[in-house]
Amino acid sequence: MKTTPYPQQLEAGRRTFTRILVGIDGSQQSLEAARQAALLQDPDGQLTLLAAWEITPLVGANGTYVPYYLDADIQRGVAETSLAAARDYVAPFTAATGLLTRGTAESELLEEIERDQNTLVAVGSSGCGRLIGIVEGSVATSIIHRAPCSVLVARPADNSFPARIAVGVDGSVESAAAYAAARYLAERFGAELHALVAWGGKGVHERLVAAITDGEHDDVHESPTEALTHAAESADLVVVGSRGLHGLSALGSVSERVAHTATCSTLVVREPVWQRIATELGRI
Repeated sequence: MKTTPYPQQLEAGRRTFTRILVGIDGSQQSLEAARQAALLQDPDGQLTLLAAWEITPLVGANGTYVPYYLDADIQRGVAETSLAAARDYVAPFTAATGLLTRGTAESELLEEIERDQNTLVAVGSSGCGRLIGIVEGSVATSIIHRAPCSVLVARPADNSFPARIAVGVDGSVESAAAYAAARYLAERFGAELHALVAWGGKGVHERLVAAITDGEHDDVHESPTEALTHAAESADLVVVGSRGLHGLSALGSVSERVAHTATCSTLVVREPVWQRIATELGRI
């Protein structure tokens, strides 16, 4: 796309990447999430890496031997090691803040988002499908459903990330926010940007779509989920807006489905309440 974005559009997109939180668990997936978050972080923003540890309750245990998953010192040590490794991993890109907490990863991430008013939380993909994630309660699945801010589900990407970005647009306020974030990244990194309008779904506002993309978009006759999932095959980042649904209401939403089915990293754009309030106050 060759259109020149409006300054306010770029500013709206930039705000998504100002305060980023990453969940660290020692896996390669979480290291990749940290790397991608460090790359996407606004130059004047901040990046926090959070490693949570907890001991697993065991019913019916006996004897004097303490299993490793019940040893608090071991669990804390593993988390500390994972956190240090993640900070070293992103050091070439940014000086990240490390945060070690006790509790489940999901609850600690959600509490920190609220406390620090983060604009984006990044997690590594569990690698499991949508239904398995729902049943097993993977952290990525829970964060997609419950986070009050934007969510990055990171999947393996090469060193050119982000070089090819696909974004879904239907004319809604949420898709305008997704386009602004995608447009900001495309301008900043010189990435290819493809805006997709999926006419196989419902609720597409043609006039508003044209206003958002300045007419530069591709029309596809698929459902939004199918269109973005197919686009992910040739992109390294798919961006989709969120309707702000949480919990069970989010099951089956386009953003939730795409985050689980896309083969590349997925950015679900969701404006935090505190960011929206600050924007409104700035207009007074």
